[in-house]
Amino acid sequence: MLRYIARRLLWAVALLFIVTAVIFVIFNVLPTADPAQLRAGRGASVEQIEAIRESLGLNDPIHVRFARYVEGVVTEFDLGRSIFQNNAPVRDIIFDRLPATIMLTVGAAILWLAVAIPVGVISAVRRRSLLDRTTMITTLTLISAPVFWLGLVALYLFAQDVGVIKIFPGIGAYSEADTFLGKVGAMILPWIVLASATAAIYARYIRSQMIEVMGEDYIRTARAKGAPEGVVVRRHGLRSALTPVVTLLGVDIGTLLAGNAILTETVFNIPGVGGELASAIGQSDYELIQGIVLFGAFFIVIFSLIVDVLYAYLDPRVRYS
Repeated sequence: MLRYIARRLLWAVALLFIVTAVIFVIFNVLPTADPAQLRAGRGASVEQIEAIRESLGLNDPIHVRFARYVEGVVTEFDLGRSIFQNNAPVRDIIFDRLPATIMLTVGAAILWLAVAIPVGVISAVRRRSLLDRTTMITTLTLISAPVFWLGLVALYLFAQDVGVIKIFPGIGAYSEADTFLGKVGAMILPWIVLASATAAIYARYIRSQMIEVMGEDYIRTARAKGAPEGVVVRRHGLRSALTPVVTLLGVDIGTLLAGNAILTETVFNIPGVGGELASAIGQSDYELIQGIVLFGAFFIVIFSLIVDVLYAYLDPRVRYS
């Protein structure tokens, strides 16, 4: 097990270095706007722009700039400075927005698992029944619906400020809340929206896994020994079917924490990492975009490593493959 973890850890470090290099090339080598020009603003003289380029080290060779960038990331987690936010460190901006994204992601993950697991299991056990067909049609509809559309429909129906049925806090409620319970209340509608499409995906996946598992020999053996059907489904079927879900869950949480909840955060005006990324793109704040993308890549790689180790713990056969 330790050798497997060490091997995966080395691979994660190598992958992080490759990702850092690719992101650096995209934002510093490929044709983009001149960072010095963006910092200088309109009407700046050539001398002012050149002075900024010199102070930022943009005139240095590309390998020197990359080495300096990697050193800053490794030693101080320095992701650069925002062009349009008073030269604020990108790291501080991300950490300031991260709690909202974590709250959105964790709450939505709990909700979609609480819905997807029983729905997937019941659909698999009662295969081809009216309940199964209704569930699959509903999940297919939710998967096909864009998240931003679901968010707008939810606001129109249930938001206290613009909704027809004024139940949940609406746009910008998270920023206005000054207590933890207030922020939880402001997150209910975003949780439902973000969890809806994801729960549909998980329900269909768990259903397919359960159908496959329930046809295995050890399931027939458990039934032949007289085990109650509920015990067979919960203890033998569900436990095996949920093991591959760990991989899917780890990747989804990693990508959401990396800012992939950008649509949900934008629709509900949640000050999270995704919303900050959308704002940075609109302002062409390349330093901030680069920092958020690299920070997100770290999240995804780290969560993939955690999933690999956890999966190996749950299924020892993985260590020897």
